Amino acid sequence: MALSKMILNINGVDRMLICDKDKDTLADVIRRLGLTGTKIGCNTGQCGACSVLIDGDVIRSCVKKMKNVSEANKITTIEGIGTPSSLHALQQAFIAFGGVQCGFCSPGFIVSAKGLLDKNCNPTRQEVRDWFQKHRNACRCTGYKPIVDAVMAAAKVLRGEITITDLQYKIPADGKIYGTAYPRPAALAKVTGTCDYGDDIGMKMPEVLHLALVLPGISHANILSIDTSEAEAMPGVEKVITYRDVKGNNRINFPMMSPRAKCDGFDRWILAENKILRCGDVIAMVAARTNEEARAAAKKVKFELEPLPEYMNALDAVAEGALQIHPEHPNMFMEFPLRKGRDTRDVMKESDYVAEGSFYSQREPHLPIEPDTMQAYIDDQGILNVHCKSLGIYATLFLISQGIGYPMDKIRIIENPTGASFGYTASPFGPAIVAIAAMATGKACTLTLNYEEHQHVTGKRAPSYANTRIGCDKNGKLTGMDFDILFDKGAYTELGSGLPEGATRFMGMCYTIPNARGLGRVSITNHNHSTAYRAAGAPQTFTSFEQLMDMLAEKAGIDPLEFRYNNVYRDGDVSNNGHKFSVYPMAALIDKMRPVYQEALARAKKESTPEKRRGVGVSCSAYNTCGGPEHAEVAMELNPDGTVTNFNTAEDQGQGTDAHALVHTYEALRPLGLSPDQIKLVMNDTGLCPDTGLAAGSRTHYVTGRCTVDAANKLMDAMRKVDGSFRTYDEMVAEGIPTKYFGISDSTSTNFPLDPNTGMGDPSIEYMWGVFLAEVEVEVATGKTKVLKMHAVVDCGTIGNIQSFEGQAFGGMMHSIGFALSEDYDDVKKDINLVNSGFSYINTIPDAEKYTVDYIESPRPSNPFGSSGCSEVFQAGSHVCVLNAIYNACGARIHELPARPEKVKAELDALAQGKTTAPKPYFLGSDMWETLDEMEKNPV
Repeated sequence: MALSKMILNINGVDRMLICDKDKDTLADVIRRLGLTGTKIGCNTGQCGACSVLIDGDVIRSCVKKMKNVSEANKITTIEGIGTPSSLHALQQAFIAFGGVQCGFCSPGFIVSAKGLLDKNCNPTRQEVRDWFQKHRNACRCTGYKPIVDAVMAAAKVLRGEITITDLQYKIPADGKIYGTAYPRPAALAKVTGTCDYGDDIGMKMPEVLHLALVLPGISHANILSIDTSEAEAMPGVEKVITYRDVKGNNRINFPMMSPRAKCDGFDRWILAENKILRCGDVIAMVAARTNEEARAAAKKVKFELEPLPEYMNALDAVAEGALQIHPEHPNMFMEFPLRKGRDTRDVMKESDYVAEGSFYSQREPHLPIEPDTMQAYIDDQGILNVHCKSLGIYATLFLISQGIGYPMDKIRIIENPTGASFGYTASPFGPAIVAIAAMATGKACTLTLNYEEHQHVTGKRAPSYANTRIGCDKNGKLTGMDFDILFDKGAYTELGSGLPEGATRFMGMCYTIPNARGLGRVSITNHNHSTAYRAAGAPQTFTSFEQLMDMLAEKAGIDPLEFRYNNVYRDGDVSNNGHKFSVYPMAALIDKMRPVYQEALARAKKESTPEKRRGVGVSCSAYNTCGGPEHAEVAMELNPDGTVTNFNTAEDQGQGTDAHALVHTYEALRPLGLSPDQIKLVMNDTGLCPDTGLAAGSRTHYVTGRCTVDAANKLMDAMRKVDGSFRTYDEMVAEGIPTKYFGISDSTSTNFPLDPNTGMGDPSIEYMWGVFLAEVEVEVATGKTKVLKMHAVVDCGTIGNIQSFEGQAFGGMMHSIGFALSEDYDDVKKDINLVNSGFSYINTIPDAEKYTVDYIESPRPSNPFGSSGCSEVFQAGSHVCVLNAIYNACGARIHELPARPEKVKAELDALAQGKTTAPKPYFLGSDMWETLDEMEKNPV
């Protein structure tokens, strides 16, 4: 290592530093100086989180070697743009317009935007977008529109047209902040770069060991031997950890609750034992003094493997003659039926029109900008503290305790400030491995995956293969549906039961269908395991059903929007699972969408050319609020200074649960006359907070509101005097009245799981509803598709926070565009970064009036504020409007996602020859009807 002294002018101050000019990047050096507002995400120059200014020019510091940095350069980082007490206009605008959600990418965007505005203080929106596209600034949360809004507003401040105070939130005259754009409390730290995320925390921990993983580079093999001796002799190495060092049963204990499952859910080991089941399995971990030493030693771990056949998709895994991947259970480990009304074999024969097809939805990667990161240490009380990303910190306690061999009451899980996850952190693998390392070494440990490791180790959306059929009468009324859908669970069964059950809930959702038969299946493969991802289980079913609705409408000679209007739920209608809903807004949503749709059709007809065909597509979407019968709690405490603290574990992945908790508490305690700054939040620490449940199923805003109102009422009842005034803290203590109360939300007596023999049941408290429209342009010569416009009309109940609602809307629709057109994790050798995985950069997403969301607010009776959830309705079925628009534009029906240009072009070429690329019905392991008949004869 050749070290050099340098003096760099950073943020206007000369800083002396020592670095290795050949190895160190500018990002490395900046972060070692403590300026951790400069984030490292992809570490390959593809995300822009590390953006800084060098002499006014935007550069990605993670790929800028120090040998290419001059001492004459002037460097500006996020910390040099503004401070919490003196914000730059860009920082204030990002807070005001919701340009910051998870916030991991925000410093890079703000620095990049400053580079633009310093050169051009009056840019157009497209110039802003082109700037971010050029500099590879990537965001996975916002859908980019709020970011551009923020830059345009900041430019107005810099031009003197408005003041920075005009961008600051002001409480309305009526004092109500529920339903307003109240900013996230965490936003200030995020826009100033003072918020430390997991890797920042890890690098600042004292006496911490850095971990590096040893991955197999193969997807299925027997492990013949592991030799760690050479690695253990490497400089700085404390210990090389394998499964032999695990004190527990070395399993993620994720129980399968369905009687239809042929497994117990305890098949996922933490560190690989005698077999490799996917390329993301961990053979060993190296713990060393530095990250560089750990990674160098990891390359010295030797292992001998005996390759086995790799089943990289579910069709191969369930084919006759396939090897059983897990010795404990068959590859097809669960099948779940739906049986409603008459046998659809008879119904389809009687129907005037029938549409059928086979459809594949891909293994969509979550693609957060921050790769997975976690820390663990044992404190002086013997408590094992684990800091991590997590969608369920209390669930993590239960799921890892037995596997790592540490008592559950001696484990404390803390959610770090998190650069988003979109669902993958429902799987507690990261917390488990770092906990094992801390136990094995007896020292604090930190692990941050590089992006390739992140792609292999963390779960993805489950792919699916569906054979689906729907019928209608001559008037266009649906008569029945049947479906057979197989989900590819990847290497492990965890969270597997929700997929086949979800198929029975979401196939045909939004429509009254009198007769239904269906079979949801799920299989093990040797690909990466699947896990939670926004609207888990729903996008796969909507992929087939919402395309078939267009296909059936065409056969019946009915406009596709009107065909949907004729069949959506009306008051009193029941779902395919036999339950009713609290509200029935679908017809009203379509009424609101209709003029937008008609204008879009006219515009597409007018602007379409033979070379670039324009088309319009629609789709309906719905998702549950809360995934099943459940219980949640928050605590509320009166403090000596008269403030109130809300304790909760509504895990924040960027969706703004801190804002939700604050506005709920503020509104619930209005009789006390508190201001927002008199409400304190203590969140996401099992050592301090009660269990508020998973941040999943679009439930956190809904249940936190219910719990908070309950806790607030209990606290105010205790504080209330006979004359109606309220006791102070001192008066409460003097009278021996407790100052802390727990609020509860519980649906265990009102909602019930699905019947494993019929699929009937009512597991969720509430639902969200939506109608989506896309306008696309298809380049006929290449098959390239561009989404020109996307519009949503939804009903999520009473909106609690406009910023959060719109953020989930634009971000969710962005994910859906990527799901429809580009995003995939299929080739484990290639799909290792953002670009190769089809990440959606800013110019692939519409903007401004071409990217909009409208809504109806039907108050939900089960929530004290009338709210439901909102996030997952925007990702359950919205991607299909893009697919339907492609067909409307050029006649290419894409059956297997994503609709990349080569697929669209192949279908266009096939159509020109009177053929099609549509797949024949998939063989999904057995005859569906024989399986359903067998289940009916032999109920569980």
